[in-house]
Amino acid sequence: MELFVGIDVAKATLAVALSTGEQWDCANDADGIARLRERLLAARPVLVVLEATGGYEGELLAALIGAGIEARRVNPRDVHHFARARGQLAKTDRIDARVLAQFAECMRPQARALPDLEREQLKALVTRRSQLVQMLTAERNRRAQAPRWLGKSLERTIRGLARELAVIDREIAERLDRSITLKPLRDLITSVPSAGPVLSATLIARVPELGQLSRRQIAALIGVAPFTRQSGQWRGHDMIFGGRAPVRAALYMAVLSAVRYNPPLRAFYRRLRARGKPAKVALTAVMRKLLTILNAMLKHHSPWSAPCPTPA
Repeated sequence: MELFVGIDVAKATLAVALSTGEQWDCANDADGIARLRERLLAARPVLVVLEATGGYEGELLAALIGAGIEARRVNPRDVHHFARARGQLAKTDRIDARVLAQFAECMRPQARALPDLEREQLKALVTRRSQLVQMLTAERNRRAQAPRWLGKSLERTIRGLARELAVIDREIAERLDRSITLKPLRDLITSVPSAGPVLSATLIARVPELGQLSRRQIAALIGVAPFTRQSGQWRGHDMIFGGRAPVRAALYMAVLSAVRYNPPLRAFYRRLRARGKPAKVALTAVMRKLLTILNAMLKHHSPWSAPCPTPA
């Protein structure tokens, strides 16, 4: 009998459920993870599934994979829809673990590329950079509306955040310069006009699959592939959905520059606008095209040239 395992991960605890119905809890620390790993090695499950929880699952996932156990990190949204489809509305840690075990058995999610240590550290820096940019934007917006007597406080905060942002940018650049494996990827990406250091660091950190998937797969993964919406005679507008929002944000900023300074992409954008496409639709199409180009470049280890390599 094949055995499937679901693990609901919290900050301090792990709720474990087996497809046989057995359930238990353990601590989400080094000792708890070690005991769980040994217990699962003895049980020999076909697949272990746990949700992405913003980082609390990282040590557990690394321990399971390092022990040779087939383990997958899945999108919580997919599990949520799966539970609702089965009529499961109640929610506790143990119920969630049981649903994850059922999800593992029914859906059998495929393995995805996992970041190595260098990418994980780079991802932490890229995430911190995004946080600083958000805080800077919020403080600058407050400064525009704040009374004058608060201005000095806001200015001090803005200057401090700007200094810290510069430190993080230098750390990202230095880490990429020192890396034997990541520096060539950075150089390939930044060879494209308008693909700067922010986009390259974001793609390297957050999209380890780049260069390994087809153009349709990578577009769907990031969330720039349009989905058709129709029913009977009704025809809705195609729209993008899901994917990796931080990557889309970096792509969008790069495309704003590309439609001005990258001749092939600028011409592509203007053709779409001339055919009556709204600006946002045209920009999304350019995002998809830029992502396709970068995916092909990394797949073929070929720097930018115009025309660019034909994607697979």
